[in-house]
Amino acid sequence: MGILDRFRLDGEVAVVTGAGKGIGRAIAIGLAEAGADVAVASRTQSDLDNVASEIEALGRRAFALATDATDLAALERLADETIAQFGKMTIWVNNAGGIPDGTPRYLTRTSEENFDAQIALNLKAVWMGSTVAARRMAEAGGSIINISSRSSFGPQVKNGPYGAAKAAVNSLTTTLAVEVAPKIRVNAVAPGPVPTENFDDCMGTDTDEKRARLLEMIGIPLGRYGEPEDIAAAVVFMASPAASWVTGQCLFVTGGR
Repeated sequence: MGILDRFRLDGEVAVVTGAGKGIGRAIAIGLAEAGADVAVASRTQSDLDNVASEIEALGRRAFALATDATDLAALERLADETIAQFGKMTIWVNNAGGIPDGTPRYLTRTSEENFDAQIALNLKAVWMGSTVAARRMAEAGGSIINISSRSSFGPQVKNGPYGAAKAAVNSLTTTLAVEVAPKIRVNAVAPGPVPTENFDDCMGTDTDEKRARLLEMIGIPLGRYGEPEDIAAAVVFMASPAASWVTGQCLFVTGGR
């Protein structure tokens, strides 16, 4: 197998949560471009149908199922339906996450309800998705990839609950990688600032001018925001045979910040 062939995903079947928009959509398309058939999941069926059509236009099979990633029964159904549609499931990407109401908060100014919502979406959903996938990959093997965040590292003033949840995702990733080895690899990808719809809602960067001011303030060494495809490329690597000796790792894709 040539080195470039090791990045191919021909014959693989992937599941991507939070796949209707932004980074999740780019991940699903990227996996399909690498050769995988893809099941896409998020809360909005119309968004998923559009992504599924894009995947099918690439010559790959697609399956779209509206799914609440914080609901264990829904995740179980997603896994079982994927296997029923495609005959197997070899890649699972826990991408669903974000700030539920689009409002970053100080730890000391967060209600219990809002804190629980952050943990449910950004940590518990990852734990549930990972264990659902691991049980179904136990015999044949596979790869689980958790989408973390640059916010998982260091203090996160005004965004403490989110940062804490993502830091826990990194810990979960390293521990699960040991639990399910050698059949299953478990890794994380941690994006830096990527101006998605959720990012703009949280940061108030709804215009090019506001994004430019924030970029200058952040001081990213590579001089630009990330693009969803930057994250998709990292996920394709982690899912592929090119990363066959990589597990329990978190790859920070941040432009150097």
